[in-house]
Amino acid sequence: MVGSQDAMRALLEPALSSAGLELWDIEVSRHGLRVLVDRPGGVDLDALAQAAGEVVSPLLDEHPELTPDGQFDLEVSSPGVERTLSRLDHYLRYLGSEVSVKTRVVIGESRRHQGVLVAADEEGIILDPMEGSSGRAVAIGHDQIERARTVLVWGPAPKPGSAQRKSTDGSGAVKRPAASGRKRAEQPVASRERDTE
Repeated sequence: MVGSQDAMRALLEPALSSAGLELWDIEVSRHGLRVLVDRPGGVDLDALAQAAGEVVSPLLDEHPELTPDGQFDLEVSSPGVERTLSRLDHYLRYLGSEVSVKTRVVIGESRRHQGVLVAADEEGIILDPMEGSSGRAVAIGHDQIERARTVLVWGPAPKPGSAQRKSTDGSGAVKRPAASGRKRAEQPVASRERDTE
């Protein structure tokens, strides 16, 4: 039987904090447990492996009632560049940032909303549409949110026709600018398989 995320958070948060890490979120599935941690300046593989082996795994071994039954995968990783927002303190931290929200119900003719997070409280959030959008600000209750995350904003797209430019050194060689397309930053992950038998 899997315990509540609140109980798991109450168990792990103080220990991770003592290790200099912030517990960002916990994701539980039937055969896996994912613990997302962070710290100022980010976390590296060594910090994740240490958190998994010296903090999270020993505590969960002491409290098997909180973990999935039988054998399961334990993953301790970074929240990544685009972060899932699930608690009020997450939303408050990202006020003024671009976020994407999928709702459980249709709100303002859509279930998908993207904009600048301009307000957040115990009731819900308010998104202001992106510049150039014809939409209006939308209020979304926490109970209406299926999934929310920050959006990584990259620099401006290259101008059309600028993919190739002739060199000015007279050689006639074509110079190509460095790739500027969207790509996902790699996230350090420390995984460990645990057997609760």
